[in-house]
Amino acid sequence: MAADLFAGVPVADYATALAWWERLFGTPPAFFPHDTEAVWEVAEHRYVYIVEDPEHAGHARLTLFVDDLDTRMAAIAERGLEPANRETYGDGVRKITYADPDGNEIGFGGGPA
Repeated sequence: MAADLFAGVPVADYATALAWWERLFGTPPAFFPHDTEAVWEVAEHRYVYIVEDPEHAGHARLTLFVDDLDTRMAAIAERGLEPANRETYGDGVRKITYADPDGNEIGFGGGPA
C-alpha cells in the first residue's frame, strides 16, 4: 500500500518551536499553511509539520528512518542540538531521539554503525 504522510506535532510557542525545528531539519519549512503552522517535506510526499496548539503540546512522538544516521546526527550536532536518548536494539538498529522545547520527541533510526 502506497501512502503519503502528513505527521503533526503540537507546540506551545510557535516562534520558539519554529527556530528549534529549523535547526533539527537544517532547512526552513517547505511551506506555511497559516501563521502558526510550518511544514517540512522530509521525503517525497512525506511531511512533518508543527502547529501551535498549547493544550496538546509535548505529547508527540515521531521516528524517521534515514539512510545515513551518523551523517544526520553529525549535521544536527553542528547546528547545536544534542540527543535526549540513544538506543541500540538487539539487531543493531539504532534510534537517536531529540526532544523539542515542549518535550515532543523525534527519533531518527538507522542500521548499525
